[in-house]
Amino acid sequence: MPPEKNVRLTRDRSDEGEVMTANISQIGYGAGLTAAAFMVAYDLMQIFQILGVIAFPLDEILIYGTSLCIVVPFMLAILSLHHLTAREAQFWTHAALIFTVIYAVFVSANYVVQLATVIPAKLAGASAAVQWLEQTPHSLFWDYDAIGYIAMGLAALFAVPALSKVGLERWVRVSLIGHGLVTPLISIVYFSPTYSYKLLILGFPWAVTAPLFTFLLALALRKRDQGAV
Repeated sequence: MPPEKNVRLTRDRSDEGEVMTANISQIGYGAGLTAAAFMVAYDLMQIFQILGVIAFPLDEILIYGTSLCIVVPFMLAILSLHHLTAREAQFWTHAALIFTVIYAVFVSANYVVQLATVIPAKLAGASAAVQWLEQTPHSLFWDYDAIGYIAMGLAALFAVPALSKVGLERWVRVSLIGHGLVTPLISIVYFSPTYSYKLLILGFPWAVTAPLFTFLLALALRKRDQGAV
């Protein structure tokens, strides 16, 4: 192959790589913002339920619905981070991605069951038939939810080393660490022998740290270019 053709192919591949990187950056940015928006929406629905502003079935539909809408964009944001991270740091993003998948599997199984099976059955007056499927404190799907959000906290912690200690990414690191530190509080809320709305307040920091780190991550992904890979 003539040298000039080799040069042209190399340049074309380089251009394709830059375009792909830009596309991944934009996908990660949009996905991160979307996940953060649905996290805030979930927070509001949870507050409205506690205050009695919304009641069954609307409260459960909105809480489970907004929670389910977090899953796909959050996964895409972490996947984008993995592909926009230098190879030597991809062990950490790979680990974060694995825990993100664990989060996605457990919470999706929970929310789909609640929205597609439990709520319709309760509305039809067949609560007894689906009682064991309900997400009530210390039930099977309560534990599914717990595993999911503990996995999200671990994903946040594993992503920390993949971000730099300067500029915007420094604040992403801080927010990821903050979210990881909230995870033990979430565990207490889920696994404490006695559940109450007062106990739920212990997990309130999650309502701040989750959308915050996801929003900041989205901004950082938008700024990552070919030089960051």
